[in-house]
Amino acid sequence: MQSLKTSIERLAALGEVEHNPEARAVFLEFRDALTQGKIRAAEKIDGRWVVNPWVKLGILLGFRLGELAETGCAALTFVDKDTFPVRKFSVADRVRIVPGGSSVRLGAYVAPSVICMPPMFINVGAYVDEGTMVDSHALVGSCAQVGKRVHLSAAAQIGGVIEPVNAAPVIIEDDVLVGGNCGVYEGTLVRTRAVLGAGTILTRSTPLYDLVRGEVYRATPESPLEVPEGAVVVPGSRAVKKGAAAELGISLYTPVIVKYRDEKTDRGIELEDWLR
Repeated sequence: MQSLKTSIERLAALGEVEHNPEARAVFLEFRDALTQGKIRAAEKIDGRWVVNPWVKLGILLGFRLGELAETGCAALTFVDKDTFPVRKFSVADRVRIVPGGSSVRLGAYVAPSVICMPPMFINVGAYVDEGTMVDSHALVGSCAQVGKRVHLSAAAQIGGVIEPVNAAPVIIEDDVLVGGNCGVYEGTLVRTRAVLGAGTILTRSTPLYDLVRGEVYRATPESPLEVPEGAVVVPGSRAVKKGAAAELGISLYTPVIVKYRDEKTDRGIELEDWLR
């Protein structure tokens, strides 16, 4: 992909590309590779997640090249950039798209055996690996990376990021359960087999309190908030001990690690194989 990377970086640096035939041809090759999972916004190399800024440059190039186009039929019509239309699936893709208003953009990779429950949305640049379930009202944002056998429960929100191009996307590793109404944003990294209880919110500014190990995890300028492998996280609160907030007895929301995954946890969150 080095040649494609060089072309994308060169075209992204140009001031005018909107009417450049070469630019559209390069972008279409790029979009196909992105849709097929041959390239991705971030990848794990030697155990470490590495961001690929040029992939985001390619997505931004697509928005620059795109022209508004109308799709749909009758009363249900949509207007969007023609460079990122709705992705169409066939039986050969082995992706289950259950009827009811779900949408996946071209430029998103959805692996065989993924289940999409309506209504849900997967944005451009996202990578959703094998065996994952995207449940009703769930969002997989632009460039988010979702691993194998993940369950994104109803109304879970996995935040997206395109700019700045060097910013890490949200990464959900293999075998993670994201509970209902959870929100994972701003490049948060959720390690393998972690469990996020319903209503858990994770951002760069959210400290994560580990009651088991007696640690507090925070994002730094160089690294995102990271949820340890196998951690079970639930919504909690911490008292404000200074100023008027202390006098008023105010507490602030914070996520809390209450345990690490064990056999009892596995039994409680096991997905029914018949659904697959």
